[in-house]
Amino acid sequence: MPDASPEPPLRTHPLLEVEHLSCHFPIRGLFGRRTGSVRAVDDVSFSVASGEALGIVGETGSGKSTLGKMLGGIIDPTEGAITFAGERLPSLRARRPFAVRARLQYAYQDSAASLDPRWTLRRSLHEPLIIHTNWPRERRDAKISEIVSAVGLADEHLDLYPYELSGGQQRRIGLARTLVLEPQVVIFDEPTSGLDVSVQATVLALVRDLHRTFKLTYLLISHDLNVVGSMCDRVAVMQKGRIVEVGPTNEVFAAPRHPYTRSLLASLPRIGGPRVTDRLVLPKEPTSSLGGDKRRD
Repeated sequence: MPDASPEPPLRTHPLLEVEHLSCHFPIRGLFGRRTGSVRAVDDVSFSVASGEALGIVGETGSGKSTLGKMLGGIIDPTEGAITFAGERLPSLRARRPFAVRARLQYAYQDSAASLDPRWTLRRSLHEPLIIHTNWPRERRDAKISEIVSAVGLADEHLDLYPYELSGGQQRRIGLARTLVLEPQVVIFDEPTSGLDVSVQATVLALVRDLHRTFKLTYLLISHDLNVVGSMCDRVAVMQKGRIVEVGPTNEVFAAPRHPYTRSLLASLPRIGGPRVTDRLVLPKEPTSSLGGDKRRD
């Protein structure tokens, strides 16, 4: 694990609170009849303080991204409540106020897919400012130049199209598009996925700098425990749609209490250590996320 510890969070009242949040996707049978549901996220609760960095880890299919998309207003929750800055958000994303959408942002895993391939980067960065502000063109241009410089790109990149950028540059412009509205909370979904190791390090260093410069509160969704260990104050471990353990990152990594957390940490490769298969003992498989539904359509 990395030696460097993240800076301590600011101790304030929770900025983001999640209470008993669930997302169940219906399973349809013959003639479209509902026969059950997939519990992608099942009764999740936690809070995040202003200035804090919370990591959400778990294997593929554990519900991490679904949770992030519910918080970002991309997927409607089935049950539960989300409270942001003391305001309870409506359960339907279509009713989420514009002001909240600007302050609570979701950074997609695939930055290129979130950009219109027919638009230059300049036009893509102007779009959120046109929607959420009434600024004149000159002020928008100044803000875009400031954000592009903050993520380590030059103004010359603004006249390029997404396909003309490298993977690392696409992640940078994705960050710029997320930050141009000066959000309070950003949800990063696998920000280093698919990148070379050197580019990963650059992107993570950039996130740290942005965290300090803009006083960001962020949730970092990742399957990479090393990334979470170096970037987050606290960590929440998800398994089959539920949070099985949550606590300060150093404490959870040093003395994990849940068998699933121990198995994740045991799977980390270590130079000169024993083979993973020699020492990895997986906990008993929990109840399936596939469930019946008592309701009848």
